[in-house]
Order: sequence, then structure tokens, then C-alpha cells
Amino acid sequence: MNSLKLAAKILIYGTLLIVAALILYWLVFHSRWSWFVEYLPLLIKGLWLTILLLVLSVVLGGLLAIPIGLVQVTGPAPLAWAAKTFCTVIRGTPLLVQLWLIYYGLGSLFPQIGMAYPGFKENFMWLIRLDGFYYALFAFTISFAGYEGEVMRGAFLGVPRGELEAARAFGMSPWKVLTRVWFPRAVRFVLPTLAGETVLQLQSTPLAFTVTVMDLMGVTSKIRQDTFRIFEPLMLLAVLYMCLTFVIVWGFSFVEKMVPQKR
Repeated sequence: MNSLKLAAKILIYGTLLIVAALILYWLVFHSRWSWFVEYLPLLIKGLWLTILLLVLSVVLGGLLAIPIGLVQVTGPAPLAWAAKTFCTVIRGTPLLVQLWLIYYGLGSLFPQIGMAYPGFKENFMWLIRLDGFYYALFAFTISFAGYEGEVMRGAFLGVPRGELEAARAFGMSPWKVLTRVWFPRAVRFVLPTLAGETVLQLQSTPLAFTVTVMDLMGVTSKIRQDTFRIFEPLMLLAVLYMCLTFVIVWGFSFVEKMVPQKR
């Protein structure tokens, strides 16, 4: 049995090494990277926009997910129903559809308002209307909040009732029970899932290109159109996303080790 497992590992790792070697050989001897220096500033800007979109949507969506998950557990019933409906709608519709509805639907209101009120074009809202980044950020934020809201609901329910009752028996106020016992324990439960959801959020950021955001995917598309090179830009894009994924996984793994298992 052990020899069989060893043979399987050798086969798997050997296959991966062969594939990696073939890719490296092709990248070194059969690809052209003369365009890289010229487009490096655009790639850096696209990388920055991708990271900014990811971080802001995860942070804002995570902050929204906390009350969405909590209200489903504690009530009142109308708010719990509204939060549950929100999560169901968000999880039941594709992110691309949500993004287009926000960009082409909500965005179409701004020109109409600008025609009715010419002064509207003079304030910052008109600049927001012209930049697809804000629409993508809004769409990604509510999408992340919808998924994480359900995760937080399960995390709040997963905290043993006995710990909460013990905290109340010590005379803690409901706010202290939430902030010192309930929420910290729920966060510990949700960290592994949050890492996976953050990686999925990263993989969703290329959709922002469909609403004119020049993130990594947008820059890669421009490089392909200008240079007529297909595989090199896409391989670079894949490597960059793999590196970002590694950083996310490593970061959450580090945080999990720092957070105590029990309180």
C-alpha cells in the first residue's frame, strides 16, 4: 500500500515537473517578450487597480457581511427576512449580470439627470459616472457581502450557546457579549472560508474589464490587440494571478496561526 502511494506521488510530481519544464522551455526559446518593457508601466497600473479593487471590495463587503449575518440570527424578523432575501438574490445571480445591471442600468441614470440639471455635471458625481471602477467596486462589494453574509450567519450559529450564556451570567452587556465573545469566536470559525472567498474574489476581478476598467485583464487585452501576441500576455497574466493567490493564502494562513484556537 505504501509503495502504491509512493508510486502515485512520483507519477503526479513527475508529471507536474515535466509540464513545468515544457512551459519554461517554450517561454525561453519560443516566445517573444520585446513588448514587455514598453507595456510595463501599464501592467503596474493594472496590477494596482486589481489589488485596489480586491482589497476595497473584500474590506467593504466583509464589513457589510457582519450585520447581514448577525441580523439573520438575532432578528428582528423583517430585517432577517430582508437580509436572507439579499443573500439569496446575490448568490442566485451571476456576478457578471449584477455588474452589467449596475453599470448599464444605474449608470444610464446619470446622463438623464445631467440633461435635466446641468449643474450636476460640475460635481464629483459626474466623475463617478464616467469611471467604471466605482461601478465594479460597488458590484463586487455587494456580491462579496452576499456570500460572506451567509458565511457569517453560520459562524454566529456555530458559537456554543453555553459560552454566550456564561458571558451574560458574568453581567456582560449585550454589546460586550457580541464584541468580546460572540464575534471573535465567529471570526475564528470563518477565517478558512474567508481565505477561499477572497481568492474567488480575486479570480472575479477580470470581469471589471467588461465595464472599461483597465485592470490586469484590460491591460493584457490591450497588449494582445497591439502586439498580436496571444500566449505570452496570457501566461504573464496567469503567473501574476498565481502570485497574488499565493500571497492571499499565505496571509490568511499566517493570521490563522496567530489567532488562538480557544479563548
